[in-house]
Amino acid sequence: MTEANRIDTALRRLAETGRVALVPFITAGDPSPDATVPLMHALVQAGADIIELGVPFSDPMADGPVIQRAAERALAQGMTLSRLLDLVSEFRRDDPRTPIVLMGYANPIERMGYAAFSQRARAVGVDGLLVVDCPPEETGEFAEQLDRNGIHPIFLLAPTSTDERIQSVARVARGYVYYVSLKGTTGSASLNTDDVAERLATIRRHVKIPVGVGFGIRDAESAVRVAHHADAVVIGTKLIETIEQGVACAPAVRQVEAAATTAKQWLGTIRAALDATRKPTAPAA
Repeated sequence: MTEANRIDTALRRLAETGRVALVPFITAGDPSPDATVPLMHALVQAGADIIELGVPFSDPMADGPVIQRAAERALAQGMTLSRLLDLVSEFRRDDPRTPIVLMGYANPIERMGYAAFSQRARAVGVDGLLVVDCPPEETGEFAEQLDRNGIHPIFLLAPTSTDERIQSVARVARGYVYYVSLKGTTGSASLNTDDVAERLATIRRHVKIPVGVGFGIRDAESAVRVAHHADAVVIGTKLIETIEQGVACAPAVRQVEAAATTAKQWLGTIRAALDATRKPTAPAA
């Protein structure tokens, strides 16, 4: 029997209790490679249900300035895809349960090789992969490699996605679909919850797996508004910006501790707000 993917297990457990998944995004290697694993554990302690771990890349076309800065800091300190996978392995020594999704761009994975990446990602405990610049029509061999290794391919949908594109994603996506609630890059400012609700209704006509929403969620209030409609709330830019500010105020010898503490405190406020607003659960069969 194939072992269940951690993403499916986590989302099913949350749905049964009426809770919305909290999915924080951080960039691997930022503010330093040494801080990444402590940060991941701090996020779990704060209530993260799934962690999205960004793969630093030199040309992050979908990312706004905050996440671009994070990638630049990580790359300047020698972060690579191979080193990132080592960090996931280190995290797994103490946390065998929390799902990990890698989010990045095709180039670093292509350089490692689809088969080699998929096999190593499985070995260290990666559960999902979102490649921003790899649309469903072009997955082909790569999707087969991921499936063979039990890793879920996750795809983005946008406000401009057509029914045809939504159907294409629905055919190959596993785990959850990530709806980008705003046009533009990460960190864009204005979030219209009514528009999100309308688009999610359209997406769910075709997509039968959970739908997470990200981009534009910057505080507890916006997270709760989105949670009324989504299965998962994804927060990246504001979290990284908060960590960035916390580290800037700390002496060099305490920056790892400052990053973890700042992240845990801030994300904890989002978790508390989400838990105060639960969805009705389906009646038992």
